[in-house]
Amino acid sequence: MIFNVENVKVYFPYDYVYPEQYAYMRELKRALDSNGHCILEMPTGTGKTVTLLSFITSYQLAHREVRKLIYCTRTVGELEKVLSELEVVIRYRDAQLEKAGKRDQAAAVLAVGLTTRRNLCLQSAVSKAESREEADSLCRSLTASWVRESHSAAIARFEKNPDLEDLPTTLCQFYEGYRREGNDAILPSGIYTLEKVLQIGRERGWCPYYTVRHTMNFANVIVYNYQYLLDPKIAGLISRELSRECIVVFDEAHNIDNVCIDALSVSLRLDDLRRAQANVVSLRNRIQEIRTHDERRLLEEYRRILQGIRRPADVDAFTIEASPVIPEDVLQETIPGNIRRGEHFLLFLLRLIDFFRQRMRSTQVTQDTPRNFLHALMPSVQIPDSKPLRFCSDRLASLLQTLEISNVRDFVSLQKLAHFATLLGTYSQGFSVIMEPYDERAPNVPDPVLQLSCLDASIGMRPIFTRFQSVILTSGTISPLDLYARILGFRPAVAHSLNISLHRASICPMVIARGSDQIAISSKYDSRRDPSVIRNYGALLVELASVVPDGVVGFFTSYIYLESVVQMWHQMGIIQKLLEHKLVFIETPDIFESSVALENYRRACDSGRGAIFLCVARGKVAEGIDFDRHYGRCVVIIGVPFQYTESRVLRARLEFLREHLQIREGDFLTFDAMRQAAQCMGRVIRSKVDYGLMILADRRYNRAQNRSKLPLWIQSHLDEGKVDLSTDMALGIIQEFLIRMAQPLDRKEMIGTTLLREIDLQAPGDTSFSETASPIALMGSA
Repeated sequence: MIFNVENVKVYFPYDYVYPEQYAYMRELKRALDSNGHCILEMPTGTGKTVTLLSFITSYQLAHREVRKLIYCTRTVGELEKVLSELEVVIRYRDAQLEKAGKRDQAAAVLAVGLTTRRNLCLQSAVSKAESREEADSLCRSLTASWVRESHSAAIARFEKNPDLEDLPTTLCQFYEGYRREGNDAILPSGIYTLEKVLQIGRERGWCPYYTVRHTMNFANVIVYNYQYLLDPKIAGLISRELSRECIVVFDEAHNIDNVCIDALSVSLRLDDLRRAQANVVSLRNRIQEIRTHDERRLLEEYRRILQGIRRPADVDAFTIEASPVIPEDVLQETIPGNIRRGEHFLLFLLRLIDFFRQRMRSTQVTQDTPRNFLHALMPSVQIPDSKPLRFCSDRLASLLQTLEISNVRDFVSLQKLAHFATLLGTYSQGFSVIMEPYDERAPNVPDPVLQLSCLDASIGMRPIFTRFQSVILTSGTISPLDLYARILGFRPAVAHSLNISLHRASICPMVIARGSDQIAISSKYDSRRDPSVIRNYGALLVELASVVPDGVVGFFTSYIYLESVVQMWHQMGIIQKLLEHKLVFIETPDIFESSVALENYRRACDSGRGAIFLCVARGKVAEGIDFDRHYGRCVVIIGVPFQYTESRVLRARLEFLREHLQIREGDFLTFDAMRQAAQCMGRVIRSKVDYGLMILADRRYNRAQNRSKLPLWIQSHLDEGKVDLSTDMALGIIQEFLIRMAQPLDRKEMIGTTLLREIDLQAPGDTSFSETASPIALMGSA
């Protein structure tokens, strides 16, 4: 269908549009027109991806100055889904323009998705590598400039004397094919999923990974992982050419503050220091070897360093760990003289390692500001100021390049040390240096760790907000929006939370605060080992298994709590009772085991046997797996998923939020717990025709201030009659809900209310809906 959103003609590839999709587009237009950033909360299962793609590509058509759409996702599966959806959108748009005789008005669309070498490599050794670091090192051993030069020299010697034993080393034929093509190695217009890119690579003999990297400069739409923009170690290589006239979308952005903090935090253990010291010795030996045979190479590097910070010339041929976020003014400086020469730089690193090792000998937990830590560090490392620290990552990258180190994965510990030093020398605020001689949960086991912890998520987001004219943060669980904007350190031009329009009340959230014996249930510390509480949780799950069809998903607050509860349930005979109704599967920290459990869970649901999947909030399942249709008719949140509040790093961040952003500890912890709970709840509703129960099983959910931090689309269905329930009271509501959902759904009755046609959008009156009014009533009056 084709309709107008405030003078922008939108090509939407389906016959109907949801009211919230139309309202979402209006908010998007407000943000894009103002060249500002926005936060938009869109209910899960309401077609957020196709809404974004349809409107933004239509907006690009109407505003040719908008050069690119950068769509950031979390997983490869989501990346593929976005590209597939985009293909549907563009195919529909082009067909409609051709039908109207306006095909020439449509700009050709080129869209690519970028992921790691393991997913975009035609070399089996690289694609089967166990880790990203291993894949990158294998790729580097086949494509680095010195490898290719050595190969050419070996061929020349072999041609002169075929009897020589040093046969030419193997190169990657696909990378060589890409290099031979040069600037012409560009994909023609089209939407390229990963499989399409791999197929073109096979046909043309081009490296898919580098072909996509090169094509990004000419593409209208780029889809890739958050890390390519947020992680400075990667963004400096991948995204440095992107212009300001881009629209950046962060989908599923509810945890983006944690992504920023993780990307800018570094932890060092004693084993890291030992490995780093061994790395330094290895590099020092390599320098001595080169000085004997090829000192010219070291002199060239020294001359290059005198000219200032520059990426190694061959940086696009492989991944070198680049520096963390360094302000632009620092980038204009030159590397200090005391670390310009390789030998001097390595001696500096050894002194740094020795200082860190001395700090780790403390038997007390310590916490310092970067400024105080630097004050103690500079005399020991023999530097007059923090400047040499700032350039550690770039200096190391240059040295690894000069010494022709192919297997970079062996130098991971030294790179971590260099990143620690660079961040420490660059930022005096927003970080904390924490040394813990042991884990709080095992105080008798020495395990010292020195952590440079980022406390301020805005440090990671600030370059993105400054660099691009419109950044869109969107998710189904991002409330409260004002608190989220403060944490990320920006003032959005548009911040809006959309409700969900339903023809029938197909979501049923409720709070169960007591068991059938009226004993309060909670995962609170003083209750979590109480046998009566554990028994009531088990009884609740048994009752649900007996009445809810197909799949039931239970989320616990941690793996430790899950294991302890399941053990007690086994002793109480509850596991046996559950097995009488459904099979039981459990998520574990091991990804492979959890994948097998999830696959078997789906098979049990498909067979009609039904199953229960016990997993963990904040785990892999909670973030990336959908339990749509019969795979999830009920989700139970057992407890409130608060973070581990005894964590030194968390306590330092809470202190920062309180002092610098005036965010109280309780407000942040509750906000964080509620967004995790909402994320778990949203796993079971993935479309308008889907339905599911959402049970919050903890008396603390009774507090209105806690529930107020849930998304609007959940709050609007959580009325007072579904709060403070006991298990037996809840069963009555559950049975009534399931009977109602079992009735046939007449799709025709949804047309004009929750499914809008072109004629509905052209009718007089406001077709959007607000948080306070009924969407069905408003759409009916349109």
